[in-house]
Amino acid sequence: MELSRNRCNREEGESIMLNDSRLLSHQLGRDLPINCLIRCSRFDYTTLALLNCDFHSLVKSELLYRLRRKENIVEYWVYYSCSRLEWEAFDPNGGHWMKLPKIPSNDECLESSDKESLAVGTQLFVFGRDVMSPIIYKYNILTNIWSSGMSMNTPRCLFASASHHEVAFIAGGCDPLGNILCSTELYNSETAKFEILPSMNRARKLCSGFFMDGKLYVISGISEGDMMQLTCGEEFEPITKTWKLIPDMLPGRIDGVVNLTAPPNKAPPLVAIANNILYAADYGEQVVKRYEKEQNSWVIVGGLPERMATVNGWGLAFRACGDNLIFIGGIDGRMVKVYSCSTQQGEEL
Repeated sequence: MELSRNRCNREEGESIMLNDSRLLSHQLGRDLPINCLIRCSRFDYTTLALLNCDFHSLVKSELLYRLRRKENIVEYWVYYSCSRLEWEAFDPNGGHWMKLPKIPSNDECLESSDKESLAVGTQLFVFGRDVMSPIIYKYNILTNIWSSGMSMNTPRCLFASASHHEVAFIAGGCDPLGNILCSTELYNSETAKFEILPSMNRARKLCSGFFMDGKLYVISGISEGDMMQLTCGEEFEPITKTWKLIPDMLPGRIDGVVNLTAPPNKAPPLVAIANNILYAADYGEQVVKRYEKEQNSWVIVGGLPERMATVNGWGLAFRACGDNLIFIGGIDGRMVKVYSCSTQQGEEL
């Protein structure tokens, strides 16, 4: 009944707005409609853009999203890809699914190459490789269009990344010649530019990145030269722009022993930040661990929902979505399952 009543009210409102394109700019002024729009679900923006030219212009601009950030209006979506050039989006608040346009590439090299991805601001990035060099595709949620042509200052793959509001950090990885990197960059989605940052203390690839306490962290990875798994993490302070090593930050096994001779093609650690707390999914032990900041140690807080098909950790995803942890994986190649659990139910997940 509630859904039906809301639908009727919205349809009545739409009929009024459609009959008067001056509504946004003259009758109500801009403040009231904008304050209403920033509190609407992003899933409804496509429909709202059809109301009149003013609404269309607003929805297709960055203004609404900047105001949402200013008002701390957060709406989490999940973007995932189960085939090489196709992506889908899921709105967990409304239970909506949306298929994104296919990445506009006929390059077989891109389809078969290793790819990384990150979301920042109103953009989704997919990093891959074409015949000649690395390539980046950018999806804009405002226009529902993919574009290409951007490049980092140092082209790389197998890097760590983390996004925070309108900026994203990229650290480590390896260049097109296979050299392991310690360099880092910052991407600003509002200026669409990459900025070179100070380098990490250790070169590393196949590492993971995350934001915690307003700082960027990079954890684990394969080192240069001996190809051993690194147990140290690094912390980047954005204000001073300095890196600090954190020893023994890698999530160890239950007995505290870490296999330093892990396969060089092992996936980066599966980590997620929920409520400013770091969690890690250990697919080998089938447990979820929580990082104790003060003790620089890990404790087990629950088990993974189901044993997933994986090769050295590839094919699994572990992310935070608001207060929830999201775990995605395939079962024997037959299907993909998505699990969610709350981090607010107590110590145990």
